[in-house]
Amino acid sequence: MRLVSWNVNGIRAVQNKGFADWLERDGADILCLQETKARPDQLAHIEWRGDYERIWNAAEKPGYSGTAIFTKTPPLSVAYGIGNAEHDREGRVITAEFTAFYLVNVYVPNSKRDLSRLPYRQAWDRDFLAYLKGLERTKPVVWCGDLNVAHTPLDLARPKGNENTHGFTKEERAGFDAFVAAGFLDTFREFEPGGGHYSWWSQMGSARARNVGWRIDYFLISAALRPALRAAAIHPDVLGSDHCPVSIDLDVPAA
Repeated sequence: MRLVSWNVNGIRAVQNKGFADWLERDGADILCLQETKARPDQLAHIEWRGDYERIWNAAEKPGYSGTAIFTKTPPLSVAYGIGNAEHDREGRVITAEFTAFYLVNVYVPNSKRDLSRLPYRQAWDRDFLAYLKGLERTKPVVWCGDLNVAHTPLDLARPKGNENTHGFTKEERAGFDAFVAAGFLDTFREFEPGGGHYSWWSQMGSARARNVGWRIDYFLISAALRPALRAAAIHPDVLGSDHCPVSIDLDVPAA
């Protein structure tokens, strides 16, 4: 089973930049999207390709945040949010249950450039981890998305220059440490220990062409799924957003 995650920075924008052709070529069994920035009724004019069930979670605020899952295998159940009213107004989480695992698609809140939302971000990390561990009591969890943090200095091109910058504060990195300490595996690091691999680039200063980027998009899995993990990759050649897709291949039943 091939799973792909991509922050598209607007589903309507990326739809005009070859999204359908890319998805047809990629052939993902399940695609998780973040920052869709649209309600389903705003997408009624789009002629979607592929045999996917499409699940949307839009923010209350128009044109903001939002997540979606496209899946060729109908899920056993779907849940929106994490059951916390403080966190569930921005369309940031969709959970789809499959036979072998829960899939959680997440767009984690940004702490903002002035770090004014850092305390909220820390509360989010704690509550989201509790939600994941609750799911894990039933079956293993795959979770993915834009986590808005570079975990280690290897995960951004200029770590020294970005100390205490949003997305690389010690608090946000400690939040990621807590997920790892709780038993979740960073799938990309299971295969690639080195640096220079990024999934987001600033749109200023030709950052993408120079590969001055950040790895802030991830797939994490319960340790119980490690024997089924066959590959994990980042796809910087896929254009259309300031992020690129990331993917994993799991040897598990589709249904």
